[in-house]
Amino acid sequence: MSTSDWGDWLPEAVADASPDGVAIWYLGCNGFVLKETDGTTLFIDPYVGLGNPPRTVRMIPVPFDPEDVREADAILATHEHTDHVDGPSQAPILESTGAVMYGPDDSLAVALEEEGWTEEWVLGEDQFAEVTEGDTVEIGEFTVHVEPAHDPDATHPVSYVIEHDAGTFFHGGDSKPADEFERIGEEYDIDLGVLAFGAVGRIPDKESGEPQRTRWYSDENQIIDAAEDLQLDRLLPSHWDMWRGMTSDPKVLHHHAKSFEYPGELELVEIGDRVEL
Repeated sequence: MSTSDWGDWLPEAVADASPDGVAIWYLGCNGFVLKETDGTTLFIDPYVGLGNPPRTVRMIPVPFDPEDVREADAILATHEHTDHVDGPSQAPILESTGAVMYGPDDSLAVALEEEGWTEEWVLGEDQFAEVTEGDTVEIGEFTVHVEPAHDPDATHPVSYVIEHDAGTFFHGGDSKPADEFERIGEEYDIDLGVLAFGAVGRIPDKESGEPQRTRWYSDENQIIDAAEDLQLDRLLPSHWDMWRGMTSDPKVLHHHAKSFEYPGELELVEIGDRVEL
């Protein structure tokens, strides 16, 4: 298990916060925490692992130790990849807070079958809830809608539309532009949307170890196409900071977005930053 470079200040900041609406913290990679006025706290894809060098090499600090998390009502998983479903990153949060993990079938299969979280940590089966496209879950004052995603590298990815009186938040996981995004943009009034962004890089193949041209996340044009279909008022690019060979500079998106109606503005953040919904 990796150790935090930052001590416990970030989970303490979340626990001590009293948002006027919804506060959102970026955990790096594709991880986020949402906390609303009444204290309900959602984690989405929190990951504090180091990857699997030399194939995946973490380029940013480990921002917290999961054992230091004091408040969580739910963890939402977008898909089954290690940097989205990871026992050492997430099981201690479930164990200490009693939170429920929501995710599609293949994500829960990693937790319950492949990694055996309930055997290594004190967790109940009732702390795992399978969701699929079209489901809606009420968690405190949050209404979570499960929607489709398009991630060809995943076996069953989903996206989440999270509604609150303060506004609507979208998390696309590692999705590239999807056929369903236009419908989602028409159906919801999304104030802030997260989409994965990164470079195309030469990454060692999982089997042979030989570098191969690899595209895991949307490039500049794809992320703006997705943001336009989703009609995002604000676009927050994620994942661009995480893996060696895949990092990028989200500031370039100003040039790609300037002639389009959506996104209305870019919300550029670094690991540890807080924004308001």
